[in-house]
Amino acid sequence: MILDLTTDELLSTTRAVRKRLDLTRPVEREVLEECLGLAQQAPTASYSQNWHFVVVTDPGQRAALAELWREVAGPYLERRASDRPEFVRIGDAVRHLAEHLHEVPVHVIPCVEGRAEDKPNAWAASLYGSIIPAAWSFMLAARSRGLGTVWTTFHLMHERQAAEILGIPYEQVMQVALIPVAYTIGTDFKPGRRKPLDSMVHWDRW
Repeated sequence: MILDLTTDELLSTTRAVRKRLDLTRPVEREVLEECLGLAQQAPTASYSQNWHFVVVTDPGQRAALAELWREVAGPYLERRASDRPEFVRIGDAVRHLAEHLHEVPVHVIPCVEGRAEDKPNAWAASLYGSIIPAAWSFMLAARSRGLGTVWTTFHLMHERQAAEILGIPYEQVMQVALIPVAYTIGTDFKPGRRKPLDSMVHWDRW
């Protein structure tokens, strides 16, 4: 089912969903394939598709990835516990996801061929320049079908172990995120609070 959203509504309501993921409803493979097919059409920085998606539905593999994720999320939440008040809401959502990540029916791991360590910034930016637009297209396509997603990177602190779990050739392929995917509890998401536009847009000079 495609939600009745305008393009602007889709772009402004594709939220980072952590708490409102339906952990009991399976996500159909054909729906995921529709989203991934649309992701393939994203603008690419390379003449060849040098990026991949690893779709993880196996409960054991999801549990192993969730454990790596929690090993980083726990200390992060402790460090931020006394941070600004506005972090409290996000922190609660991150904590909720940490407790339930293994139950999220699908983990999507965007990957790109090559590694960015010790490379010039221009090279790294070019490497990320295809997989990130593709991943965002996947997330938009998911939202339009009633699925929630959130871009997470905690597990990358243990990327080599994650590669071993998933059979990813670590030396040749770099993971860039772990995207939990599930149907959402309700679809009535609203635009998020943001700073005034003139506080982050710079015309001609900083």
